[in-house]
Amino acid sequence: MTRHFLRDDDITGAEQSEILDLAETIKADRWGRKPLAGPQTVAVIFDKSSTRTRVSFAVGIADLGGSPLIISTANSQLGGKESPSDTARVLERQVAAIVWRTYAQSGLEQMALGTTVPVVNALSDDFHPCQLLADLLTIREHKGTLAGLTVTFLGDGASNMAHSYLLAGATAGMHVRVAAPVEFSPADDVVADADARANETGGSVMLFTDPNEAIAGADIVVTDTWVSMGKEGEKAHRVATFGGYQVTTELIGLAKPDALFLHCLPADRGYEVSAEVIDGPQSVIWDEAENRLHAQKALLVWLLERAS
Repeated sequence: MTRHFLRDDDITGAEQSEILDLAETIKADRWGRKPLAGPQTVAVIFDKSSTRTRVSFAVGIADLGGSPLIISTANSQLGGKESPSDTARVLERQVAAIVWRTYAQSGLEQMALGTTVPVVNALSDDFHPCQLLADLLTIREHKGTLAGLTVTFLGDGASNMAHSYLLAGATAGMHVRVAAPVEFSPADDVVADADARANETGGSVMLFTDPNEAIAGADIVVTDTWVSMGKEGEKAHRVATFGGYQVTTELIGLAKPDALFLHCLPADRGYEVSAEVIDGPQSVIWDEAENRLHAQKALLVWLLERAS
């Protein structure tokens, strides 16, 4: 059966570890795996603008011996005359996998339904699972392990990054804390799914409104932009609401002395994080950005092996 990666909990804890182990191997020997030799083509579709996702997938597919076909939905029939499922039926006859950076999670689910090639969520409004593989790889490199660590996400708890941290962190056996204003709380169903996964792995999930309480003693501190794509009209309200959640030197000082700071980028310095923190000694954002390449290559290898 074809495997897809649409949400962080589409894989088990053991499978997550397999992919991260593979990512470490691939990072150490960048051109050692060529499952796309031929070259085979991978369709990489963009509804949203991108830097890190576009570059990391294009380079990664080439590293694996393949050819990335970058498609903009503005110049295709997808989302216009043609449904995601019909598009997938066309593409599966010509490509080895489909990667899609889009808005609605439902579109990815439609695309994956019944298709014979792996479909990868490169970002949706609800989840950002490829970013979490890179984040977990980065944390594991610096901390040596994932299970038992406490990770605190501060800011928009209803964002795709907060949702993915809940699911991926719980899958890894981590203790995940999300601090957000009540109106920006994570979706109830995502929290329930994360809690169920945490019960299987020994992790935990906790929600906070007080950022000071949430960050106290944390091993990992994470934030993301307060104004995601499509939310620009809410900027004034969001900045006013999230002001107390900015990761400052004082706030991160409540975490453990060796706590790491992560941000998926791009960052609005002076909003969700101060320049002193993002450029400081606890920040591992450049390792994190590089690891998008290695984690996504590992994911593609893992999915392609199962598809074959």
